[in-house]
Amino acid sequence: MNKHIKLKGRMKHYMQFTIYLGILLLAVNAAIYMLDIRSGVLLSGFLIVYFSIVITLYVYNRALIINELVSFATEYGQIQRKLLRDMDIPYVLLDDEGKIMWTNTAFENITHHTKSFSKSITSFFPSLSRDRLPGENGEMAAEYDIEYDGCDYLAKLKMIPLKEMAQNSDMIDAEGYEGYLVAMFLFDETALHIALQEVDDQSLAVGMIYLDNYEEAMDSVEEVRQSLLTALIDRRINKYISGLDGISRKMEKDKYLVILRKKAIAELQETRFEILEDVKKVNLGNEMSVTISIGVGLDGLTYAQNYEFARNAIDLALGRGGDQAVIKTPESITYYGGKSQQIEKSTRVKARVKAHALREIITGKDRVLVMGHKMPDPDSFGSTVGIYRVAQTLDRKVNIVLNEATGAIQPLVELFKNNPEYDEDMIIDSQRAIEIAGNNTVLIVTDVNIPSRTECPDLLKLCKAVVVLDHHRQGTEAIENATLAYVEPYASSACEMVSEILQYTYDNIKIRPEEADCMYSGIMIDTNNFTTKTGVRTFEAAAFLRRNGADVTRVRKYFREDVDEYKARADAVSQAEIYRQYFAISVCSAEDLPNPTVIGAQAANELLNIRGVKASFVLTDYQSKIYISARSIDEVNVQIIMERMGGGGHLNTAACQMENTGLAEAIGVLKHTLDVMLEKGDI
Repeated sequence: MNKHIKLKGRMKHYMQFTIYLGILLLAVNAAIYMLDIRSGVLLSGFLIVYFSIVITLYVYNRALIINELVSFATEYGQIQRKLLRDMDIPYVLLDDEGKIMWTNTAFENITHHTKSFSKSITSFFPSLSRDRLPGENGEMAAEYDIEYDGCDYLAKLKMIPLKEMAQNSDMIDAEGYEGYLVAMFLFDETALHIALQEVDDQSLAVGMIYLDNYEEAMDSVEEVRQSLLTALIDRRINKYISGLDGISRKMEKDKYLVILRKKAIAELQETRFEILEDVKKVNLGNEMSVTISIGVGLDGLTYAQNYEFARNAIDLALGRGGDQAVIKTPESITYYGGKSQQIEKSTRVKARVKAHALREIITGKDRVLVMGHKMPDPDSFGSTVGIYRVAQTLDRKVNIVLNEATGAIQPLVELFKNNPEYDEDMIIDSQRAIEIAGNNTVLIVTDVNIPSRTECPDLLKLCKAVVVLDHHRQGTEAIENATLAYVEPYASSACEMVSEILQYTYDNIKIRPEEADCMYSGIMIDTNNFTTKTGVRTFEAAAFLRRNGADVTRVRKYFREDVDEYKARADAVSQAEIYRQYFAISVCSAEDLPNPTVIGAQAANELLNIRGVKASFVLTDYQSKIYISARSIDEVNVQIIMERMGGGGHLNTAACQMENTGLAEAIGVLKHTLDVMLEKGDI
């Protein structure tokens, strides 16, 4: 066998070095013959002895050297294989179909399988499907985090092409061969993940706790018990936070700053912030239960950023009516609670302050633009008319942005068309509004605080001064950087809020009967003829409008229905399905109806008259969208249900829109949402 093995490279040159040296001596010997024959003969004799020894050693040692080299190579390969076999890092070799071809001892130890050849790697790690292996996805290498037997591993995979090896093989045809192997190493990162999780659990979380109705609760208890009620609330909050290994400090009479570990926030989430209900149980004869709002900031880059997140979260909680917890992180906002009915504030101090601020903003600009939400209803249009009167009284040019007058507001819009008391350009479309908007224009948004649902979202970017007046609970999407934001979820309607602002903006302000009718209509529609969400201030606003010429009979005539609309509503009520004993679900037909979503909302109100129904949902397929109107009386918060489905609204009145969805699918999504929320105790 040794005769067929030839040396090459440096080893070949090393073995032939003495021969090359002998050839050089022969050349020297020839030169010496030319100079001295006797010296040449002497050197020739030396060369004969030299070549005899060199050739003998070369022939004799060549076989020994080759045998040693072959033996070393064999032992070296075995050592390599043994090292790979005994390597502490789990290693496995896969074929191009993801089947195991070879494993080392470490891999066999973690999988507890010694004979795993021909098995697919997916049988051990389901997440490593064939399409995720290198080669299948066009990549030469890949990394994945996988879990096995309670441990976390980082799997590093590398593709090893076999094309060159196949081309040099005498045993297989290499033409068109594209085979490959996949080498995979597993690195145990369980300890690292545990350490990182521990560091994350110990990170700082900042929270704020506000008492929503402190003044009202204190007024409802005897004066001698007020200090005791305050002490009990303090003790309840401090004990709860200290039980979570946190710190709470009272900043004001109704405000607390809380410092917690992130791990404690996870515990609060598991119990769904049970402190919200615990504080309500504090009772010393107070007629009104105390409710709290909680805002938590997490995962900020700095402590200051967590504090800012907490401030934003508490503002959201208060803007949504209180009695709830909000957790804000850089990526998401999560809501808990919010099941209680909002408490109406008896004081008008806030309305007066906001009215004066609005007056300052308007007088500081040359032009005013007012807009509501898309597909406006009487409350949206009526509130824009009220702001129109404010700007007119302050002697500023004002325009109402309205693209299309829906059937719900068409009778109201007709009051101002061809009316000599009003400018012809009182109502303009979005295109015209964009043309006239500028740095010296103030944009006032009413009855909506979601940018995408305003009549013209582009105006929010064009106008530097933006004012928001709304009575809907705030959600994750909100109008940012507003110069003035007046959002009061307890208010019955935007028209109620604007009616109060009118009284404080200008002394003895007078509004025309047409304007009073529009605003009165907004209150009447949003309160379902003063049966929902009405308080003292609602009737005071209605009384103010009545004194300024609003006529109840005239308003009622504006909203009389034709026979088709009445039949459509009756049909929606008759088809209602009672789901899970307490939820009425129905469908309103949009065929031949100018404004079917309004009919759907009316049908939802009608369904609440059925005994045992706690919430009603009416779906309408209109303009390639599914509109869902949700209503309840007091036992179910339909707002959080609609928020889960991408909408929002009030505790008793909410809605959402679904695109690219059929009616049957939308009903299925609604039922699934109700099932999940009932199971988790959210409703």
